[in-house]
Amino acid sequence: QVQLVESGGGLVQPGGSLRLSCAASAGIFSIYAMHWYRQAPGEQRELVAAISGDGSSTNYGDSVKGRFTISRDNAKNTVFLQMNNLKPEDTAVYYCNAHRALRDYWGQGTQVTVSS
Repeated sequence: QVQLVESGGGLVQPGGSLRLSCAASAGIFSIYAMHWYRQAPGEQRELVAAISGDGSSTNYGDSVKGRFTISRDNAKNTVFLQMNNLKPEDTAVYYCNAHRALRDYWGQGTQVTVSS
């Protein structure tokens, strides 16, 4: 069982930045691929960013490429999402996900609101 706790969400103006963190209880954190998803009201959950267990490979959704950066610190069992040049359409609940084989674990989500 893996417990995930997100933090760092909040209200930010367009063009601003936020850094989300996700702390994991996993004993061997590096065996999990980690993902950030988001879900806006009335929308389906979408993949924002992904990172491999050792951090050597990353992928991003088209809407955030060039603006968001995913990273991880396996020594601290934490994954990060640096979000720059935020836009109103980035407003959503952001969820952390840990994946290995057929198992998925989710955090409770953190709200990000981009508004002037």
